Parts: sequence; structure tokens; C-alpha cells
Amino acid sequence: MAEKIRVLVAKPGLDGHDRGAKVVARALRDAGFEVVYTGLRQTPEEIAEAALQEDVNVVALSILSGAHPHLFPKVVELIRGKGMNDVLVIGGGVIPEGDIPALKAAGIAEVFTPGTPTGDVVNFIKEHVKA
Repeated sequence: MAEKIRVLVAKPGLDGHDRGAKVVARALRDAGFEVVYTGLRQTPEEIAEAALQEDVNVVALSILSGAHPHLFPKVVELIRGKGMNDVLVIGGGVIPEGDIPALKAAGIAEVFTPGTPTGDVVNFIKEHVKA
């Protein structure tokens, strides 16, 4: 029996809105993934430590506050610094199209913006993670 893909859904920064993160977390769970949700207002350090402790395959970051250019790369840096080089890091939320290339260059594998079907997130993870 194949091991389940483990996903950490995290809300970095001071953003207080998590409905989208919860919708994605539920869709991932319904697709058969093991999902850990960190809750609101997590620091990049807390997210990286949770990813390590939970032994996840994927970190899914969600943000609406506009702090993604700073917070997303910091999370990637900390995750890689802990030796988790095979963890897929994806992001989503209200992110301007013009910011996406810099996020990808910083190590975010894919960015999902509002209106993306949750099935697209599920399929991306299945295509890029071998559990």
C-alpha cells in the first residue's frame, strides 16, 4: 500500500482570513491526502518547524495580505535550510500575476490564484510528489 501524501497547509503572516485555506485543506483531505492545518498567523519559522516535525511532502502556503514577496521565499529558505530539499512548496491566495515569476524563482513550485479549481491543486500535487 502506497504511503499517503502529507500536506501542511499554512497561513504565514498577519492575515486573518482562512476560508480559502480551509477549502483547499478539505479538498486535499477528500482527495486522500493527509492534511495538517497550522491555523492563522504563523511565522515562517513556525511553518518550517511544523513541516519538519510533521514529515510532510508538501507545504501549501495561503496568503491574502500582500506579504507574499517576503514571506513565501522566507519559508522556502527555512525549509531548505532544515534539509527538506524534496518538499514541494506551493502557494495561493490573492497574488498579482506580475509577482508569480519572482515567487517561482524563489522556489515556489506553483501559485494558485482565486478561482482555481481545487482539483487543479490536487492534480498538481499528485503529478509532482511521489509518496
